[in-house]
Amino acid sequence: MLFAWLNRPHVREWWDCPPSLEAARREYLSTAPDAACPYVAYLDDEPVGYIQDYSVAEDGGEWWPDAPGAGVVGIDQFLADPRRLNQGLGAALISQFTEWLFRDPAVRQIRTDPRPDNHRAVRCYRKVGFQEIGPIVTPDGPALLMVLNRPATSPAGV
Repeated sequence: MLFAWLNRPHVREWWDCPPSLEAARREYLSTAPDAACPYVAYLDDEPVGYIQDYSVAEDGGEWWPDAPGAGVVGIDQFLADPRRLNQGLGAALISQFTEWLFRDPAVRQIRTDPRPDNHRAVRCYRKVGFQEIGPIVTPDGPALLMVLNRPATSPAGV
């Protein structure tokens, strides 16, 4: 299912799709310590998207312009069906996911890095409360570093 989603034009525009199903399995189902944790997002009983989180401190320093240290988590996501775009579903997904991540008292900041020309993603992250830090260059190319800091009212240790 995920491999089929990655091959949809509205996803391929922003995500690199592995060349084969086996390569996708290796990339998205890796159990390596620094691998992203993959999740399928559901609306009621229907799978509607993909979201992942990963430890920014584990990335080996090649991705971020600083050394953020422990407690910083990166996220990436997409909606599977282009008919679901521009309806607030992405913002709801990201909002619920970031609330869930902040339940871990060790998480102090969440980062994302959409391409600067991915206006839909940038708008969505802004809507959730992410702040633009500025342009960066990642191994995938130009990106816009955006961060969401732990809210003062976020539950700690729940």
